[in-house]
Amino acid sequence: MHLVFVTGLSGAGKSQTMKTFEDLGFYCIDNLPPALVERTLALFEEAGIKRAAVALDVRSGGPLGGALAAIEAASTPQRRVDVLFVDSRDETLMRRYSETRRRHPVASAGSLREAIVNERAFLAPLRARASHTIDTSGATHRTLTERIREEFAPDERDHRLDVNVVAFGYKYGLPLDVDLLFDVRFLRNPNYDDALRQLTGADAAVAAYIEADAALEPFLEKTFALLDFLMPRYDDEGKARLTIGVGCTGGRHRSVYVAGRIAAHLRDGGAFAVALELRDAHH
Repeated sequence: MHLVFVTGLSGAGKSQTMKTFEDLGFYCIDNLPPALVERTLALFEEAGIKRAAVALDVRSGGPLGGALAAIEAASTPQRRVDVLFVDSRDETLMRRYSETRRRHPVASAGSLREAIVNERAFLAPLRARASHTIDTSGATHRTLTERIREEFAPDERDHRLDVNVVAFGYKYGLPLDVDLLFDVRFLRNPNYDDALRQLTGADAAVAAYIEADAALEPFLEKTFALLDFLMPRYDDEGKARLTIGVGCTGGRHRSVYVAGRIAAHLRDGGAFAVALELRDAHH
């Protein structure tokens, strides 16, 4: 098992770091009490989990256990154990807390700067134990993702953006997680043909009906060109998942056909992992 313990200063980016590990295929647990580490790892091994990232609750102590002791106990010859300490400059941490207006978790009656200094001193032994340290002071989401990938999953550059193409009907509402939306209600509607009404856009007769619309191919040509421009840029930015919605009135004919064409275009070349969802095709 490859196990990464994630720790670091509050506000330095541990939450974003954990999201990145999740995108890289690591099984992730956030704020785990150290006393539960061994029990959790036993469950991981029983389940056959090969890669995991665990953010420890380092301020627990007492009956909830100590972080350093839990890390040492987890370090066995059967496991590759890394400790990642996420750091940032004091001025950056102060600005982030000022912008979000969140309360620092170790702040009491003192100032924010005192809270940061105190936490830094408290976490010094963990920082010294760390096998990897990342300073996020000037990091963007993209640079943080690339740094984590390089350090912990160098073979993951073949990771493909997961694309979900959803055919839907506007009468049943928009998909909640849609990123890009194409409205194809301008195309000829097979619903008005009695022989086609009960079929879907996946049937050859419906496809032939839609393909007879002179607007279809120019639309697809422009749509494919737009996607060819956008998709590599989303992938380079570190986006893990993208949902493309294709909507018509009922989600049975036009959207199903066009969504299928878009999914087939994106699958061509194998650059992306593409799923096709026909949400309303059988309403």
